[in-house]
Amino acid sequence: MKVCVIGTGYVGLVTGACLARIGHHVICVDNNEEKVKVMQAGQSPIFEPGLSEILRESIDAGNIEFTTDLKAGVEHGDILFIAVGTPALPTGESDTRYVEAVARGIGSHLTGDYKVIVNKSTVPIGSGDWVKMIVLDGLADAKKQAGEAIDTSNLDSKGLFDVVSNPEFLREGSAVFDTFNPDRIVLGGADPNAIAKMQELYEPIVKRQFAEDQSLPPVPVVVTDLSSAEMVKYAANAFLATKISFINEVANICDRVGADVVQVAKGIGLDSRIGSKFLQAGLGWGGSCFPKDVSALVHTATDYGYEAILLESTIKVNRHQRVIVIEKLQQTLKILKGKTVGLLGLTFKPDTDDMRDAPALTLIDELNRLGAKVKAYDPLLSQSGSSHGLSNVSVETDVERLADHCDALVLVTDWDVFETLNYKRMAELMTHPVIIDGRNYLDRKMLEEAGFQYVGIGH
Repeated sequence: MKVCVIGTGYVGLVTGACLARIGHHVICVDNNEEKVKVMQAGQSPIFEPGLSEILRESIDAGNIEFTTDLKAGVEHGDILFIAVGTPALPTGESDTRYVEAVARGIGSHLTGDYKVIVNKSTVPIGSGDWVKMIVLDGLADAKKQAGEAIDTSNLDSKGLFDVVSNPEFLREGSAVFDTFNPDRIVLGGADPNAIAKMQELYEPIVKRQFAEDQSLPPVPVVVTDLSSAEMVKYAANAFLATKISFINEVANICDRVGADVVQVAKGIGLDSRIGSKFLQAGLGWGGSCFPKDVSALVHTATDYGYEAILLESTIKVNRHQRVIVIEKLQQTLKILKGKTVGLLGLTFKPDTDDMRDAPALTLIDELNRLGAKVKAYDPLLSQSGSSHGLSNVSVETDVERLADHCDALVLVTDWDVFETLNYKRMAELMTHPVIIDGRNYLDRKMLEEAGFQYVGIGH
């Protein structure tokens, strides 16, 4: 099938590359010329395991192209994915200006061939009908500019295009795997023909032809209305964020009563009604999805006269969780002014270079406010030699430089490599060999034998 993906961030680029990998002809459109040149050269502008290999393979096979020409993309694609960013505004609502610009642009380039327009961006509930309206506005503007007499009040999308909601559930660091091995595919729309085309598009994935385990039953496909599909995305992320905030709240109680949250999480996670995933206590959630989506759902509830008390508490617990580490440093080192603290990890999760709303940013700000010097080492970011826009922190090139003359280390991101560092040597280099395990990830016995004072989160 012919596909156009507009926007080449995490979602757009992974979607386009993986659809090309399964045999579709994909054109990816982005308005950043330098970024397009990078992708045309077979390089991924983002770090995502497995993505660069798929890109090069698909380019060599002639299945994927990159351009800044929206018109070319719209004319090419039978299915048009809108995959631009919807960042959070200060109010908590989603900024949909990029979605609006793309929808208007699509409308201005429609020529009469039927298109399925897919909302892949995470958009506010009700955006399906809004996107349809904006596409029609763009079409009307184009016709007016061409000098065609047109009654905009009677302009209809019937036979010209349909809008489908197809939310993504990709985890950064596992996005390629998640595309080929999804838990489900959600399709929201009113037109059976549009839904059928989407089912045809995803058929190889549904049948597990590119899955890690091809013996599994077909991927469930949830077909529903536009608003319900949009709500599925927000509800899923809000639930997972709430689950993390819940176990962090339990961890803070464990700290006070002498219980071990790791064992508590194991005990409750074995309950089939609860499950073990997202029960790792620590510094809380960050990144581009959870903070934005939970806030957007709270904002939507407010717009419709409902106070989302549980979700507001989820956000509040997460904000507080980031300063728990500061409290533990104060309990251990007492005065932080004049002390040096090293951060193990900067990105919001391992296997990504994403710093959006990373807990490390809060720690850096708070430690600087309290007069501490902050150093950091990240397995990915430290290798690039750039500051990554970070201020008031020294990004070190290796862990020994990080540990040198530190008063404490904080594990911020649970990168695999941090399990096997030479902690004995690092302890020898430190002024005070203290480590705050902000993810309850490291082996306490190993660290104590290496000479560290170990402090966990509810552990």
